[in-house]
Amino acid sequence: MQDVARHAGVSRTAVSLVLNDRFDVTLASDTRERVMSSATELGYRPNAGARALAQQRSDWYGLVTEIVTAPFAVDVIKGAQDRAMTDDKYLLIASTESDPAAETTAIERLLEQRVEGLIYAATWHRGVSVPDIASEVPTVLVNCFDRDGRFPSVVPDERAGGYRATARLLRAGHRRIGFINLDPGIPAAIGRRQGYLAALADAGIPADEQWQVTGHATADSGFAAAEVLLDLADPPSAIFCANDRMAMGAYDAIKERGLRIPDDIAVIGFDNQELIAGYLRPALTTVALPFEQMGARGVDILAAITAGEPTVTKRVTVDCPLLERSSV
Repeated sequence: MQDVARHAGVSRTAVSLVLNDRFDVTLASDTRERVMSSATELGYRPNAGARALAQQRSDWYGLVTEIVTAPFAVDVIKGAQDRAMTDDKYLLIASTESDPAAETTAIERLLEQRVEGLIYAATWHRGVSVPDIASEVPTVLVNCFDRDGRFPSVVPDERAGGYRATARLLRAGHRRIGFINLDPGIPAAIGRRQGYLAALADAGIPADEQWQVTGHATADSGFAAAEVLLDLADPPSAIFCANDRMAMGAYDAIKERGLRIPDDIAVIGFDNQELIAGYLRPALTTVALPFEQMGARGVDILAAITAGEPTVTKRVTVDCPLLERSSV
């Protein structure tokens, strides 16, 4: 800064005021221009660590997730970073590699960098226990919720997504709609089944237990579950699969019977795993999990809290859109 002051012919105090964006002190516009020009010419770069220490703020948010390279995690990061940059904020990202013992260490390291807040993101929707040290700064959970109710969270609207998938099959004229669900007890399985049942009820169609089969989130389990449905005396004319991997298995079971999709039987998935949904033949109509939108909404809430606005304590849900392809 002394070099910039000498080059610009101004005081070091003037340089400090300009480079720290202090507009509460009057400086001539040509002084500000000379300082900025000199800083650029000399290649001056502020010491972010020193600035953060002095101002007790860093313009950084921390983001903790399990596997940073997972496709869904990448989407959350993109949504969060894009939204943060609109406020001139940036993300510091820490991956725990699904090691619970690494979570506290990861958060400690981010706090050492004076992050202004934390995004704690999960790769699948569930309840979590967040390390206590996260409460030292504003913290928002994404794609998960705090079992202890301490932090606000942003999660997908599983029920609305299940309703939307079933309603799409109803609009296509189907009345015998099978459902291959995830393992019971997890939020996605509960919400998606609630949506399925609500859509049937609104259409005046009784929910037949024999049309509801539990899978285990894999293609093999989707294949086995679809075979159960297809072996019924009155098999469904459409199948709603609670994830795309099970839909992929259901495709194989259907084709092995010599049936055509969607002419003989329609299929809808959930998650929008693009390497599956976009490349099945026919391409799979599916409900998308809104990872980018959840990341962005998490930063919205975090920005509001760090700005001193009232803390959001309720769970925020984000809509799951239907992506039309060719399987209905």
